[in-house]
Amino acid sequence: MLSIAGQIPGEDKKAALSDDVDSSSMADRVRNSQRAFAEKRGTEHGARPARPGTATDGGYPPAPLGRIVAHGAMNAQRDALCACGSGLRSCRCCELDPAFAASPEARDRLDILARCAANALASGDAVAAEAGSLDVLDIAPRFPSALWVLYQIRRRAGNEQAALALLQRLVAVEPNNADATQELALLLFQRGDLAAAEHHARNAVRLAPVHPRSHNLMGMILTEAQRPHIGEFHYRRVLEITGARDPILLANLAWNLKCQGRIAEARELYNESVEAAPDIFETLFGWGQLEEADGNFAAARAKLDRAAEIRPDGPGLRVARATLHARQGKLAAALAEIEPDPDGGENGASTEARNDSNALLEKGRILDRLGRYDEAFVCFDEAKRLAREITGKHYLDQQAREIADRLRRFFVSDRVRLMPVASVREGSAQPIFIMGFPRSGTTLVEQALSAHPRISAGDELPFIGELSDAIPRLFGSPLSYPEALAELWMGDNRRGPETLRDAYLQKAELRGVVKPGSTGLTDKMPLNEMHIGLISLIFPRSPLIHILRHPLDVVLSVYSHHLTHGYFCAYALETIAQHYALVMDLVHHYRSQMALRYLPVRYEDMIEDMSGSVRRMLDFVGESFDERCVNFQDNRRLPQTPSYAQVTQKLYDRSRFRYRHYRKHLEPVIPILKPAMDRLGYTLN
Repeated sequence: MLSIAGQIPGEDKKAALSDDVDSSSMADRVRNSQRAFAEKRGTEHGARPARPGTATDGGYPPAPLGRIVAHGAMNAQRDALCACGSGLRSCRCCELDPAFAASPEARDRLDILARCAANALASGDAVAAEAGSLDVLDIAPRFPSALWVLYQIRRRAGNEQAALALLQRLVAVEPNNADATQELALLLFQRGDLAAAEHHARNAVRLAPVHPRSHNLMGMILTEAQRPHIGEFHYRRVLEITGARDPILLANLAWNLKCQGRIAEARELYNESVEAAPDIFETLFGWGQLEEADGNFAAARAKLDRAAEIRPDGPGLRVARATLHARQGKLAAALAEIEPDPDGGENGASTEARNDSNALLEKGRILDRLGRYDEAFVCFDEAKRLAREITGKHYLDQQAREIADRLRRFFVSDRVRLMPVASVREGSAQPIFIMGFPRSGTTLVEQALSAHPRISAGDELPFIGELSDAIPRLFGSPLSYPEALAELWMGDNRRGPETLRDAYLQKAELRGVVKPGSTGLTDKMPLNEMHIGLISLIFPRSPLIHILRHPLDVVLSVYSHHLTHGYFCAYALETIAQHYALVMDLVHHYRSQMALRYLPVRYEDMIEDMSGSVRRMLDFVGESFDERCVNFQDNRRLPQTPSYAQVTQKLYDRSRFRYRHYRKHLEPVIPILKPAMDRLGYTLN
């Protein structure tokens, strides 16, 4: 990891606690967080999140894990050590009694012990620092400076579970500690808990609004959370605050812009970053992915080859190369990148293919194109099993059923008739909602419609979900959504639909996705159809284009990709089918209870007659036919979905009724999907 000279402006805003116990410069710490995002990007193409290595602020040796220290009140014979690995007794750590409090008389002595531990860590004596902090925390488990010292020791040793437990306790004790809050946001980000990471990163900005690290964290987290437009603002705040153009920050901003489809700007930043620091693996790796997405295969290969020279077995590198080969139709070469060694030896490919779910999914998709369907499904199965094991995530079926039931009970015809609706705001591009389960063909439709000169592409806009979360607060309701919409019957909330409409349109304006002269703006957020009732109140005249595809094809395609939409249903075959059935039942309910401007469009019909399907959709939207919409592959816009490669090709039919090759593997979900299939008119052939 590179270092930079001098201080970053704003370093003097560090919390007092850090001045005592942390010997690293703030410049190094901001750089560490920037690098963390670059390293995390590699996990998208085949690596587990990297474990934090030895700290750059002195390289102290890791403390022995599981070390039993018999000091003061510590008695390992009486109380077991905490399972998190902190080295503390469980009753002083994760099983701490909320009512426990240390004796006030011990404060002075604990201050001395804690300062000695901090000084020991600063001088490189991690063993003495560990012993001292354990002594303090056994007497006073919430002592801030001792928690900070022990956290650093455990983090450097790679004990993430203990580090997280200690840091969470510290932030709970000192919620205004900016350094600890920033550190907790970074740790949660690296663990993939984006919601919790964002919560603490936002608090870090509130605590230290001119601190570069606070904004850098927000940039990383929001980019990863698929809200790069907001993340860009925070990355640029770091540039403003520091007055420096750090190469890793520039590379991370470049990735952010790539995620927005702003390829030319991203390429310029990558070039500037590499000129300043030519040997950073993550920068070259990200640049290679950008060129692959943009169809510049020779440039992509050159960047990935250069990255391989720096780190031959870098995380995600083999998967990225396999993806590049596959896009060029070189399926044998693609498979060779991630196939185990045929001679049975260990190599980077064999390790990655066994231990990384992204590599397994890519291998499965390549085998699918080679017609080796049974082998492909084995890869999909193993990838999902591994993903469940690594992330601990599973379908939140109870939550999904609960919200669906509440929406179904609330949005009934007698109630809907009493609801006020928003008028159309003249002079603004109106949303065109492209709805459909993930992998149903929504990206294809958006790419076609956005080729029209009067229609802008919004991509996956999270605004409807954000508004549903904000409704109780906006309307001052003690109820949750959707029940809080009953406040619209109150005199002071009778203009509530206009408030929500304007909030949506303002968000779209801030995102900058409406091109001049547009009358329509596509919004293809997956599973927006869960909120058809809300959408009909805010935008009653907006078209709802619902893309339908054979349910078995949809489930199979979702199973061959990693997706987080839909309450994490994509982690198992059966739960994908369950959530599909739940969503389609809810759509059927909305259509039976409400007058909707609704157009169902079959993916299979688009494959048969793209021109006719486009004419039908444009007529429904109210726009004239434009031949450019049929030649969607010429649209230079880069979609930010797994389908980005498919929609840059001419229309093909190999994905239509693909389920037939996997019929025996899909037998368990057919009974789950059969009612929806019958209602939609799909059969088993």
